[in-house]
Amino acid sequence: MENDVTTIVLTDEEGEEIEFEVLTKLDIEENEYVIVVPLGEETDEAIALKVEKDEDDNDILITIDDEDEFALVAEAYEALFSEDNNELN
Repeated sequence: MENDVTTIVLTDEEGEEIEFEVLTKLDIEENEYVIVVPLGEETDEAIALKVEKDEDDNDILITIDDEDEFALVAEAYEALFSEDNNELN
């Protein structure tokens, strides 16, 4: 996924399109992840998605079902967020 992507549009289970702000992209153990939040909504909860390639080499985003993998991504995001806050102080 390109580093300069700031928003993405995803389709939910009901077929409705929802726009998300991309907070950051993480590369962990040869896998790529994005952390997103719904655009224009006040929320403290972010969504972590794994970037994979389809048969045509297009990026697709999937939910992270593996608890260990999700914990790894959450830990990396929290460490990054913590570093950003420390740099501002």
